[in-house]
Amino acid sequence: MKFRAGDWVEVRSKEEILRTLNKDGSLDRLPFMPQMFQYCGQRFRVYKRAHKTCDTISKTGGRRLASAVHLDLRCDGKAYGGCQASCLLFWKEAWLKPCSETQQIGPASSGEESRVNAESNLPAKGCSEDDVWRATRVADHANGETRYVCQATQLLCFTTPLSRWNMRQYFEDYTSGNATITRMLRTLFDRCLSPFNWRFPAFRKLHDWLKASFGGVPFPHRIGTVRDGEPTPTLTLDLQPGELVQVKSYSEILATLDRSNKNRGLYFDKELVPFCGGTYRVRTRVDDFIDERSGRLRKIKTPAVILENVWCQSCYSDRRLLCPRSIYPWWREIWLERVSDPSSTARNLPSN
Repeated sequence: MKFRAGDWVEVRSKEEILRTLNKDGSLDRLPFMPQMFQYCGQRFRVYKRAHKTCDTISKTGGRRLASAVHLDLRCDGKAYGGCQASCLLFWKEAWLKPCSETQQIGPASSGEESRVNAESNLPAKGCSEDDVWRATRVADHANGETRYVCQATQLLCFTTPLSRWNMRQYFEDYTSGNATITRMLRTLFDRCLSPFNWRFPAFRKLHDWLKASFGGVPFPHRIGTVRDGEPTPTLTLDLQPGELVQVKSYSEILATLDRSNKNRGLYFDKELVPFCGGTYRVRTRVDDFIDERSGRLRKIKTPAVILENVWCQSCYSDRRLLCPRSIYPWWREIWLERVSDPSSTARNLPSN
């Protein structure tokens, strides 16, 4: 199957999915995570085809994977020590079946179940739900800590390197419905202009003038202005879920970043620039998260929040253009201002 963005699918039953999994609760080394069981038997639209993704572990760029999609469903962290990163879940196509929005949900036939087992090329017995739960963590006896195992920590295991020069990926971005031709051309055009903007100040000024005149994002590759050796400023607003905030201007945020574009160790990614000046609602505070390299649960030292409907658009990072993973960035409170006007409303996602 090759599901496209917008297709309706039904998540297979727990029994069907368990028969596709190895003893470690994975299919093609992609873990099926316990919180995904709650969606069995339900219908969803495909959010994006997950034919590629980005390496958030070793930062090597793009990665390829086969026969997977994203539904608009995120990890709740309950099986992983309360991690609050809210990562978008990967779904193998073997865990889904096509349906229509109005199709009545019913039990799978024995022939349908046999086809799933044959397509997955795995033993009919698969694994148990307890196996899936056990696979979420391993004991680190050397350090006395629990090491969690999830889709994010195992990303390098179920994906392969993808060169940014592989043009087929961009063709699939379009044919899968992940990106419109307008968005693709605009993104690729901006990326081609980036070296000239870096090298020639006149190009940057022209770029910013055109974007300001016709709508768009200023050149997003600038460097923070805090001098080397000086501490970056901090601010505590004690923001809570549901509150409205306005993201400060790009220039104001640059004044809080060091030469590595970090504030207290948190990187301000160029993909955050399109949201500058917008008004959004706080989704959650970030206190606990899983370090994807080590699998250990960590606490964030300086407060950060996640904003509703604000995720990476993958428009400006040359080695992960048009990545469909839609990762939630974290925001320092010094980059935000509380909005007290009750008439203010949150903006929709910006275009690039």
